[in-house]
Parts: sequence; structure tokens; C-alpha cells
Amino acid sequence: MISHRVFGAGLIGGFVAGALLKRGQTVSVVARPQVRKKLEGGLLLTDLEGHQARVPSPDFAPQAPAPGDRAPDYLWLTVKCTSVIDAVPDLERHLGPGTVLICCQNGLGSEGPVKAAFPGNTVLRGMVAFNVAEPAPGHFHRGSGGSLIIEADPGVSELPAAVSSGLMPVELSTEMDAVLWAKLQLNLVNAVNALSDVPVRKMLGHRGYRRVFAACMRELLAVTGALGVALPRLTALPPTWLPRLLSQPDWLFTQIAKSMLEVDPTVRTSMWWDISQGKATEIDYLNGNVVAAGRRNGIPTPVNEHIIRLVKAAESEHHSPGLSPERLLQETGLD
Repeated sequence: MISHRVFGAGLIGGFVAGALLKRGQTVSVVARPQVRKKLEGGLLLTDLEGHQARVPSPDFAPQAPAPGDRAPDYLWLTVKCTSVIDAVPDLERHLGPGTVLICCQNGLGSEGPVKAAFPGNTVLRGMVAFNVAEPAPGHFHRGSGGSLIIEADPGVSELPAAVSSGLMPVELSTEMDAVLWAKLQLNLVNAVNALSDVPVRKMLGHRGYRRVFAACMRELLAVTGALGVALPRLTALPPTWLPRLLSQPDWLFTQIAKSMLEVDPTVRTSMWWDISQGKATEIDYLNGNVVAAGRRNGIPTPVNEHIIRLVKAAESEHHSPGLSPERLLQETGLD
């Protein structure tokens, strides 16, 4: 029997733990006391496609396992990019020599400290292509389509068959750098959503917001083009088509982009939640990666630079500025 330990039981960690339990896997969770209390009554998993599952509460691993406790076969690191470095000392207590770590963070490069700290373990990157919300304590809802994609490795070739389900499709990829850049292209919406202070579906209904999102994408595509990275398709349309689609008038966009609008009407991005809760955002790992790569390759990225400035100001004030489409276009130099 494969054993899994989920380190961090936020939105992604809670959903992953529940989906693994649904597949009959042996699962333990490392979580803060307040999160443990919330999950003790079991988990409810739902998604936009109508899948639903109730699973019992997972076992909770102690912060410091006793000597001789069996280490898990897989450790899923589901904390945010901003918490990875702080998690490294605690991770060591949960690893055995054969434990495979799967780092499920947004952006690029956050797995670096984990690889450096545990050179004897296999450390793989994971990419969660879907959005998760928590409508009620212990209820984790997958509010958009997409799979959990894991970096291919001979040691995990049988993992998708063991853990994949309708609630959480799992697949492997041999082109993980390109996959993460493609996900980053989509994740550029996070900051626009955080600055708009409206749900994602409503935000996508405004051409002004979409124009800013599209401009951020164009800068990323210029960067990946300079790097020679061929982005895989994570949506119905090729990555290079998305900025043009987003820039269309509202009436046309709603006609031809129905799949992009197949998002739960209440969903907001994790960056909005971070700002609203006074937490540090992942902006440096998202838009910041575009800017940094642009500077290294002589590619201008002014819109992403403006977005970073606006998000950091919102972080310092602990709330979204609620910028209108017109104001956000002005602030980013697009109007």
C-alpha cells in the first residue's frame, strides 16, 4: 500500500489529501492545530463537473514524528511559494531515504531550496492546473478544469494510475519547465483578480481587465520566445492565441470563450485571498519571474512591473484596491 503525507492543508493540500483518500490511499496530513480541528469531521470534495465525495478525516502526523515511525512513500509539499524555505527544517523530520517529494507550488524555482536541502531524495515538481475554493470548513471545491501534472521520473511511472480520479486527474510530463511557464501564463490572472476585487468570472467579463491580463501574457510570450520554450496547450486554445482572444470585445469574447468562463461564479484567486487575509502574496514567483527573465534576456516587461508595484502596495495596506478596468488600464500604462 502506497503511503502519502500532505504537508500543508490549505486549499490545495486539503483537496489533494481528500482526493487521495477517495482513491483508497493511506494518507496523513501535517497541519496547524486550527486546520486540524476544521478537518476532524471529514472532508467534502466537489467540482464544477458534478463529482462529489465525502471522505473521513485524514490521520494527522505529529510535527515531530517519533524515531522509528515509518516515513511516507510520497510527501506532497502544498504550502505556498512564500513558505517553502521556512518549511524545509520541518520537512526533514518526515522523510525517509526513499521518500519522493512532490512540490506543488505556483511559479518557477520554488523547489530549489528543497532540492538543495535533500539531495538524497527524489524531488519532483507538480503543477495544479485547477482552482480550489473552500465554500465551508472542510468543503473543498474544484472550481475549474485541469489536471495535476507531475514531473516524469521512472520512480513515479505508476503513480497516476493509483491516484487519478474524476475529482483529481493526474498525469506525468517530461517537459515540466514548459508546463510551468504555460501555467504561469494563466496565473498572471491572479494579480489582476486581486487588484479588481471581483470574482474571476465577473472580472473576465470586462474587456478592460482582460486587456491588462493579455498585456501581461504578451510580455511572458516574448520572454519564453527568447528562451526557446515551446509552451504546451493547457486550455482549448494554443498559448499564443490567448492574448488576442482576451482583447476581443465583450460580446465576441463571451461567444467564443465559453470554456474560459466555465468557472464557479464565486471563485477568486489565491492572491486575492492572501491580500484580504494580510498575507504575503506569490507575486515575486509569478509576475516577478517574467520581469526577472525579461531583464536577463533584454525583453521589456513594463506591464508586469506596474502590476508588481500595485500588488505590493495592496499587500502593505492589507486589502484590495478594487481598481476599475479603466483605472487599472491607466495604472499599467495601457490607456
